[in-house]
Amino acid sequence: MPVMSKIFCNFAPKFYDIMDLEKSFQSSYDLLKAVIRIPSVTRDEEAVADFLQDYLMKASGEPVRRHINNLWQVAPGYDGKRPTLLLNAHCDTVRPVDSWKHEPFTPIEENGCLYGLGSNDDGASLVTLLHTYLALREVPQSYNLVFAISAEEEVSGKNGLESILPLMPQIDVALVGEPTGMRGAVAEKGLVVLDGTAHGKAGHAARGEGINALYIALDAIAKLRDYTFPKESATLGPVRITTTQIQAGTAHNVVPDVCTFVTDVRTTDAYSNQQVVEILRQLVAPVELKARSTRLEPSSIAESHPLVRKAASLGISFFGSPTLSDQSLMRWPSLKMGPGDSARSHTADEFIRKEEIRDALRIYWQLLNGLNLQKPSIREIVQ
Repeated sequence: MPVMSKIFCNFAPKFYDIMDLEKSFQSSYDLLKAVIRIPSVTRDEEAVADFLQDYLMKASGEPVRRHINNLWQVAPGYDGKRPTLLLNAHCDTVRPVDSWKHEPFTPIEENGCLYGLGSNDDGASLVTLLHTYLALREVPQSYNLVFAISAEEEVSGKNGLESILPLMPQIDVALVGEPTGMRGAVAEKGLVVLDGTAHGKAGHAARGEGINALYIALDAIAKLRDYTFPKESATLGPVRITTTQIQAGTAHNVVPDVCTFVTDVRTTDAYSNQQVVEILRQLVAPVELKARSTRLEPSSIAESHPLVRKAASLGISFFGSPTLSDQSLMRWPSLKMGPGDSARSHTADEFIRKEEIRDALRIYWQLLNGLNLQKPSIREIVQ
């Protein structure tokens, strides 16, 4: 175990008082400060995974399963006849940008805020969901409970959540912790990155020879820019198409015979990712479009789902999220909700407000304690 873990694990609670919000807040707040001190840039999460594994093992009194830098634990009393709820947050961060004024890996408290890399995305969700999970373990529920900390979320890496899905019990519904201001994201856009290639014929620019592949590519890019998909998602709006990179030519006087470009496509639940790719390929043919991957699908959860109905009864508001998370890898209903603000993510001097942590613990507990998840109801909704 790394030295960092030995230093900070002494505050892991041995017993968890489910009725003491202030105690759970202090445990969460202390844990978040410890996590900030451990650099966990995506694909380099080993140290923070070591620390969190040790913390959760001491807090729960039970082993924690691990695959690469992903952790998960199943609460006692698992019964395959009951529905299973997954609580998920990620432990990785982006790299700090150069304009940080504070030290990114030093937790700094100012005016009721805690500054530090990953404090907002996704540390606050991680620590509050972890302590909510510890509390829920102590009270009989109508569902099985699984808690998972994933790695490589910031790059949708294949060694992240996707790698442990076959190892965990079958999941029926998930609550994904991300900074949403504790609003519920009932849908989330997916992502397809397209590599486009236009072919022409090389020639001398001064003589007007050749077929300019750059012009062919520009015509295709214009079609992508102006195209509107016939179907629009009620919660996520239209599919969004944005070309972000282009490359062509070897010299100022040579007509380029090849032009490549990259297009970012944010998909919705109105189409599958594969359907989107095929429609756009036909639109720009004979220019080639190749999808880097279609695995990051859009996600949604029905308004009639018990988790959404319970959230609505608590006055939680809902929205469709344009940003990607581990939801894109889940093939079951999921709700995204957590403390913080998505606009703070990946910015210099990222922070979380102390009251946001306290409010998240209260709301998570009110939402999940006594939640009535009946497996037949969930199956009916999925069908």
